[in-house]
Amino acid sequence: MYFCFPRIKYKEENKLMSENCFTPFQSSISDYPLPEKFTFPFYYDPHPLCLLASKELQRHIETQTEWEYDFGLEEEKPDVIIGKMFGVLVVQNEQNEIGYLSSFSGKLGDSSHYSKFVPPVIDVWEVDNFLNIGMEELNTINQEIKKLESLPEFVSCMKIMEKDQLIAASQIEEQREKMRTSKKERKLIRQREKESNSPEDFEEINKELNQQSINGKKELKRLLEFWKDRSDQNKRKVDQIKTTIDELKLKRKNKSAGLQKKIFDQYRFLNQAGEVKSLLDIFKDKTPMGGTGECAAPKLLQYAFKFKMKPLAMAEFWWGQSPKSEIRKHRNFYPACIGKCKPLLSHMLEGIEMDENPLLKNPAEGKEIEIIFEDEHILVINKPAEFLSVPGRYIKDSVAQRMKEKFPNATGPLIVHRLDMSTSGIMLIAKSLEVHKFLQSQFIKRTIKKRYVALLEGIVNEKEGIVDLPLRTDWNERPKQLVCYESGKSAQTKWKVIERKNQQTRIHFFPITGRTHQLRVHAAHPLGLNLPIFGDDLYGTKSKRLCLHAEWIEFVHPISREVKSVTVEAEF
Repeated sequence: MYFCFPRIKYKEENKLMSENCFTPFQSSISDYPLPEKFTFPFYYDPHPLCLLASKELQRHIETQTEWEYDFGLEEEKPDVIIGKMFGVLVVQNEQNEIGYLSSFSGKLGDSSHYSKFVPPVIDVWEVDNFLNIGMEELNTINQEIKKLESLPEFVSCMKIMEKDQLIAASQIEEQREKMRTSKKERKLIRQREKESNSPEDFEEINKELNQQSINGKKELKRLLEFWKDRSDQNKRKVDQIKTTIDELKLKRKNKSAGLQKKIFDQYRFLNQAGEVKSLLDIFKDKTPMGGTGECAAPKLLQYAFKFKMKPLAMAEFWWGQSPKSEIRKHRNFYPACIGKCKPLLSHMLEGIEMDENPLLKNPAEGKEIEIIFEDEHILVINKPAEFLSVPGRYIKDSVAQRMKEKFPNATGPLIVHRLDMSTSGIMLIAKSLEVHKFLQSQFIKRTIKKRYVALLEGIVNEKEGIVDLPLRTDWNERPKQLVCYESGKSAQTKWKVIERKNQQTRIHFFPITGRTHQLRVHAAHPLGLNLPIFGDDLYGTKSKRLCLHAEWIEFVHPISREVKSVTVEAEF
């Protein structure tokens, strides 16, 4: 019932493939209401039918014997990314039967074709196709480059040039240092000899000293010319070979770009109306990211449209060990990726009525900002959860907007620092530019003390510690952050356990730095506490709210210069 024949010809076997990739629900769904609208793929709560389909698919993954794949569930492998994103698409087939399709992102091991799972949109690795031919050409160029780079005379000259550069730099710097020392000595000699000699005798001494300076400059010039001539000789020996290598590398670059463009053009995606567009058509002037079209979502939709199935609801979940840069929790559901899938799904889902994008709703509607302290210079407020600090791309209602309305005559930007939209708690507001600068300088110098309270999804065994994981923006999945040791900014968080109860940990966070989503990532990441904050829709599991609250702050008042502390207890 479930077998999808690999590399089968669609024109000959459409019906067979459709039947074999369509999976009827194993249990009764008579009590399940059908979705009224299709899933908004970039922010959603899985429909009950998707939850059931995912549960059945997960059971299949655990019990199947057709293939083996190490998801890293039994043993942590720090240097290997072995988890995988899976997807389910609840569909109605041409016989009006309700079932689901299954898929995975990319490949499982060395293959894209397995029982129960829809095939890839295209199989670019079929024997004798353009990709294999193109890769063979690239491999041939690579071999030619490697052969030239390993020629004995080329290797020898390159080593000599590297060695000569070091020797030349050392000798030239030695001569320059000698000249600087001699100049100082000549200055002292001139001062001494001018006092103890007649003008005529001093003139002779000065001439000799000047000649020493000239000789030093001549020696420096000689060294520079010597090493330049020697470098030019070696350079001429390697230039002919290096020019050929550079030409081959340029040829490789152009051929690779052309091959990639041809691959993108081969990826052609359907929508409900039967309209076909290639990746090049969809992304227009932009270059698609590598792997675009191989995610679970577009594979599912492509198969459904190809075999006249009506998509009803979709969900994607992670299975296995998390990558080390981003955060993926085993069995958790995640939205479709932005960088690869958003332009693609915009085409594929055109004309399909979807759930409303929740990101377009104003989360602050009906909420009030509580003022904790106020004088003529500053405000201390308690920002509600799901309330923007500053205007967003779609929603303008925010703390900044509310404060501008409340204090129309205030100077300066008012907002001294920010809290994530989902984080509640204390914020400082400045009523003048001078006060703003004073308060902000305390944040810059890290003299302001802050404490957050959070509720974690699990038990932290240690009492306290420090998480030190550098962070950078995931540019393809903003506002998400990645752990990145190459280009990430330093990020440190002190923490201390308050209470362990009901398989949850109440914890204090003391951020040393103030990076975006720092506390959320440091809590959830496998190299951090490895426990997401309860209700974290980006790095954990969505709930009614994110249980993260800025509960205490200590700062120097900008006018009185008194140390002031404020505490606001969390509502969770």
